[in-house]
Amino acid sequence: MGMAGERLRIVFGGTPDVAVPSLRALHAAGHDIACVVTRPDAPQGRKRVLTPSPVAVSAAELALPVVKAARLDDDATARIAQARPDLGVVVAYGGLVREPLLSLPPHGWINLHFSLLPRWRGAAPVQRALMAGDRVTGAAVFRLVPELDAGDVLGELRYDIPETQTAGDVLAALGERGAHLLADVARDIAAGTAVARPQRGEPTHAAKLTIDDGLIDWDQPAERVLDRFRGVTPEPGAHTLLDGTRFKVLAARLPDADEALSGPTAPGEVRPSKDGIQVGTATRPIVVERVQPAGKPAMSAADWLRGARGATRLGA
Repeated sequence: MGMAGERLRIVFGGTPDVAVPSLRALHAAGHDIACVVTRPDAPQGRKRVLTPSPVAVSAAELALPVVKAARLDDDATARIAQARPDLGVVVAYGGLVREPLLSLPPHGWINLHFSLLPRWRGAAPVQRALMAGDRVTGAAVFRLVPELDAGDVLGELRYDIPETQTAGDVLAALGERGAHLLADVARDIAAGTAVARPQRGEPTHAAKLTIDDGLIDWDQPAERVLDRFRGVTPEPGAHTLLDGTRFKVLAARLPDADEALSGPTAPGEVRPSKDGIQVGTATRPIVVERVQPAGKPAMSAADWLRGARGATRLGA
């Protein structure tokens, strides 16, 4: 068990960038990271080069032993058991912890999840929160149980979402703040002072996003269009249609007070603006600053419009 009530032997499961601050925080707090479990190397970029996960890279920098596993099967369970952990910690690993692994560490498993549970249980809590128009989210550390994201909460923090932030921005912010929360909870577990409370409220589910989730519906009000854009940026990415082909929207916002267009703008109608283009919605237009037409590199929306030869409508 934890040494002197302060130091735990931990197995850490995580994969993407957002999990790296948590690994580093637990290591910096003096815990013994006995094993880091992460997803296998994955192809990246146009040349599909096999690349280790951000957590694998960070673990190597910290000289920590790494287990690369696509799922926590019998082999991964045996390797984790050999590490004799006091506590299991998961931050966006990308796989489920099931029995007998769930009961292996004496202190069980805890998970840093990027929502205020029970709202947005599941794979894409930040993205779904933004897409739903939530203005407040947060992070929660909870005990893993067989039911998805349903365990008792050991600590949480609230985060007021700035109206300019995308899902990528919010995740980065919560990754940093949540790492401190996670380290505090681990300290309390080691000291025997952690207090768990049952989740309260109606659960909502945050299903994994697909490319189709990124499709913009210009017939929605401007705020809802931007909620969708922010929720799917940077992954899977926002897009619309132009002459039946995918047209990516890379940067968008509400217009400033001095950018108001004269006259009505139909949903999807494109008009020039000082910082790009404005595209009509069901209410007021939004400013689109960067785009990527099919088969072309990313560019400013103004440059695209100059070469678009009369394109005046998105969404068809």
